[in-house]
Amino acid sequence: MEKFQEQRDDDNDQVFEVEEPEPSQTTKIIVSNLGPQIKFEDIEHLLAQHGSVIHCDKLTSKDPTTQVVQITYETTEQAQQAVAHLNGIEVEGKALKVELAVEKRSRRGPRGAGAPFGGLSGQGRQADFPLRILVQSDMVGAIIGRQGSTIRQITQQTRARVDVHRKDNVGSLEKAITIYGNPENCTNACKKILEVMQQEANNTNKGEISLKILAHNNLIGRIIGKGGNTIKRIMQETETKITVSSINDINSFNLERIITVKGSIENMSKAEAQISSKLRQSYENDLQAMAPQTMMFPGLHPMAMMATAGIGYGSRSIYAGQAPYPGMYSTAGSGQSQGGEVQESTYLYIPNNAVGAIIGTKGSHIRNIIRFSGASVKIAPLDETKPQEAANERRVTVVGTPEAQWKAQYLIFEKMREEGFVAGADDVRLTVEILVPSAQVGRIIGKGGQNVRELQRVTGSVIKLPEQGATPQEDETTVHIIGPFFSVQSAQRRIRAMVLQSTAPPAGRRQGRQPKEPSQSQQQPEGGAPDQQ
Repeated sequence: MEKFQEQRDDDNDQVFEVEEPEPSQTTKIIVSNLGPQIKFEDIEHLLAQHGSVIHCDKLTSKDPTTQVVQITYETTEQAQQAVAHLNGIEVEGKALKVELAVEKRSRRGPRGAGAPFGGLSGQGRQADFPLRILVQSDMVGAIIGRQGSTIRQITQQTRARVDVHRKDNVGSLEKAITIYGNPENCTNACKKILEVMQQEANNTNKGEISLKILAHNNLIGRIIGKGGNTIKRIMQETETKITVSSINDINSFNLERIITVKGSIENMSKAEAQISSKLRQSYENDLQAMAPQTMMFPGLHPMAMMATAGIGYGSRSIYAGQAPYPGMYSTAGSGQSQGGEVQESTYLYIPNNAVGAIIGTKGSHIRNIIRFSGASVKIAPLDETKPQEAANERRVTVVGTPEAQWKAQYLIFEKMREEGFVAGADDVRLTVEILVPSAQVGRIIGKGGQNVRELQRVTGSVIKLPEQGATPQEDETTVHIIGPFFSVQSAQRRIRAMVLQSTAPPAGRRQGRQPKEPSQSQQQPEGGAPDQQ
């Protein structure tokens, strides 16, 4: 018998999800120890002997020399039979390890699912690409139901996970709902939500309802199509009316546009399925297009780069207002979901006269940076004991995951550029500091300084370390990196990757030492910005 649970997520989201089946009930198997060159076609004949393969996903492998995939069969019996017969079979010299999948979902959905494996197209909407819809705030109560009964029934019937962001932006007229699952399950859950909304509208004499789908601005062009052809075709095939919100309605902290669909519930649901399919394909194409760039930024998910792709640096940039709802790229993989993810500390130095711009009116700008990135961002108070020349800069401490670091630092650099803290046509150049184990300094510098020279050549940043052979005074040493945003990001990621490779951390590795900070009560910057974690 299935169990359903209600969870509270960061005191912001109402989360309802179906607990994963016991291993004996699952239709999924995990196949590991696959050689790095193996494609789906190479094992398809083995898998097909035991049933119909519905889906294949590539997962993250702990061993970089092997691949791990998750196979979904039509029935539990087929999955069990595959495990019994395939475990230990050799494929190109490697014995397969096959076991039933036992999935434990985190509050924000399963982690680790990656790109489709081999030649099998990705049919499931992954955790990092949910269906997101916008509903009127006065509909939220009906959608959740008494003590969560309605939303629980929806999750039970559709096997989709539904996050209702009901506590986001208290007083706003609309709330976001995020739905996780494969495309069919998401579409079914969305349809049932529409049915509840229509019933509530009938009871309160509000007339017809509409479906509002949220989509990142980068993907909207593919929905509209050349000359509007794609959106016209979807409207004709589904007998709906579809409009897309203006690009002027987005801002740097919220890059989502609203796709509004009007029609019968049946037709709106058909249109959603087509729109979601198009969005998903566009997103996967963008991921593949960004793959070469990820080589410059080891350890960083390309989604972090996509999250900031529409902000500044050659595109329009508006810093205005509070983000009306959490963006699809702003929560996944961010520091807001910190279970087990490495938290990094970075220190940026900004001109003293730029502090007000970074903080914003009554702390609005720094709060938006924190909210968008998921990082902790604190500006050190002015130290009046230092000489005047040393008081020209203020240290900004950023703590968060690699993705959160990227986004928070990007917004700081971009705000500096927007405010004119730049010489001529050059990019904003800031000094960034990271701490590395003192024992690793020699490895970073390299013989005769060759490693650090190569790092500077490849990244385009200036990297300063203590002289080789100098006796370290502490367990950790500060690395100074100077340059424009992309240069210092590449240097940070490469140096951190070098350290990780040589110091495979045990579980529970302690966080790096931080330079002495003033007490937390003293860290509230002027401008009224409270500490945000």
